[in-house]
Amino acid sequence: MKICVIGTGYVGLVVGVCISDRGLDVTCVDVNEDKIASLHRGDVPIYEPGLDEILARNVQAGRLSFSLNGDEEIAKADIVYIAVGTPSAEDGSADLRWVLSAARQIARNAKPDTLVIIKSTVPVGTSDRVLAAINEEGGGNVFDVVSNPEFLREGAAIEDFDQPDRIVIGYRDERSRERMSLLYKSFTDAGHPIFFMDNRSAELTKYAANAMLATKISFMNELSKLCELVNADVESVRGGVGSDSRIGAKFLYPGVGYGGSCFPKDVKALISTAEDVGLRLQIANAVEEVNEAQKAFVFEKLLKKYGEEGLSGKHFAMWGLAFKPETDDIREAPALVLIKKILEHGATVSAYDPEAMEHVRVIFSDTQGLTLVDDAMSALNDADALLLITEWKQFRTVDWASVKSQLKEPVVYDGRNIYDPVSMKENGFEYYGIGRRQI
Repeated sequence: MKICVIGTGYVGLVVGVCISDRGLDVTCVDVNEDKIASLHRGDVPIYEPGLDEILARNVQAGRLSFSLNGDEEIAKADIVYIAVGTPSAEDGSADLRWVLSAARQIARNAKPDTLVIIKSTVPVGTSDRVLAAINEEGGGNVFDVVSNPEFLREGAAIEDFDQPDRIVIGYRDERSRERMSLLYKSFTDAGHPIFFMDNRSAELTKYAANAMLATKISFMNELSKLCELVNADVESVRGGVGSDSRIGAKFLYPGVGYGGSCFPKDVKALISTAEDVGLRLQIANAVEEVNEAQKAFVFEKLLKKYGEEGLSGKHFAMWGLAFKPETDDIREAPALVLIKKILEHGATVSAYDPEAMEHVRVIFSDTQGLTLVDDAMSALNDADALLLITEWKQFRTVDWASVKSQLKEPVVYDGRNIYDPVSMKENGFEYYGIGRRQI
């Protein structure tokens, strides 16, 4: 099989690189000249641990290539993946312009018996719209459109691709099922389950999975506020709840809210899909509301300590800018919300992140009051408090004596509960976690 992947964003690039590593002939295409030029040089435009090594290995082996000429590469392919972006529109629905544009391009160029796989995260009914767009463009060479949602965690995408919990396939034609079974045979032979279903169920499965995970996060974040009000410790509660095998411990971590390219967008899109058919998803709406409020939780703690007027003129050190560790993604990142609120109230911030600095620098290029520094300790100079926002591994083991010597006051706001309140008190720090019992 020769495969063409349209789109070299996070999903398209990971899928294309990892499929080529399975021995298949893959070409990734994009309209972004700078991105394709970067990939030709072997420079990966996203931070994903291990991806650059796999990319280089498969380029050298001749299995992986990159191109700006989508028409030509589609014409060569047996299978075409659509892996373009589907950002949120103003009303919260998924913007399908690029998906439908890719469908029309495929229709104009596909050779006979081409199979189209939608890898982009799309709302229910999109496979029907893609097939209709292909047919309207005269694309009789495309015999079917398959829904194959991705379940990749940023920072662990390679592991998730190679060792998937499940592969979900939505299809119409029995030949599609046979070809998808062949495409993913190396995965099923290794014991990874594959679920075949209709296209609409496959499309909804992706949104339902992300909304469920987001629900667990928002539930624990709301519970963390209750814990503070009744002087309970959310970490103890989390341990007790997560030990129940029916619930599980994953995604029960309280913090400063979820961000990234998936959960915020997908919860909004699920809500919008339901509204289109006259249904209000009360739980999903609450999940989104709780998450937006949680992003301001650390700022509320600052206001409680310093007051509206007292906050002006303060200077804070911030560790972590990406929405989660092991990625440079700052989309919907809680750190950005916190920075804006702090600056709006007349305070300043010195911030450091191992990977996300350049992206933040672009967003705040003309902003006064934010300084991006080269290392974590430099951010502490003359700061009134330290704000831990992203739980990178390097922030977990800290020389607290050095931290204390650089801060104006020994105050730490731990937005991810990675530090022990008792140890912090013993080290002479005023410590504020998320839902932690005061020591």
